[in-house]
Amino acid sequence: MKHLVTLTTILYAGMAHAEDNATAMPSYTLQPNAEMVTFEHIDALNACDWDRLMAQYPEEVLIILPNGAWVEGRPAVGEVFKGFCTERAEAGFLGATFIAEKVKTVGDTVNVSWRVEADWLAEPYKGADAYVTRDGLMYVQVTTFDPADMNFR
Repeated sequence: MKHLVTLTTILYAGMAHAEDNATAMPSYTLQPNAEMVTFEHIDALNACDWDRLMAQYPEEVLIILPNGAWVEGRPAVGEVFKGFCTERAEAGFLGATFIAEKVKTVGDTVNVSWRVEADWLAEPYKGADAYVTRDGLMYVQVTTFDPADMNFR
């Protein structure tokens, strides 16, 4: 249940942001290989650069969350990242830094163990993602990211 509450909080924060700042989707930016797609994602996430994040997702993008919930389609994923890229006081994660600790690529899938550091975290938070890429874009992300497991200051 806590996973659903966490997801709902992020989604609502994104929807509120979207209502305030209706933004058209950016054009796609293709990367030359799976690793470049992944590291562009991590860099854009650390910068909370919504345009760069969304430039790598095709219409049929899918993010699978720790509780098995699916966020499908470019508009829905865009809303999640709008909420993610808000201030911590608004339940967002602006200021978080994702640091790749281990990377293993199998075909067009890049698996990353990472840690998150932020001034508002009491300790680094660790997790992992699998990024399924194709033709220079990210099609599926399976993540262990769960704010309910984070220790905030």
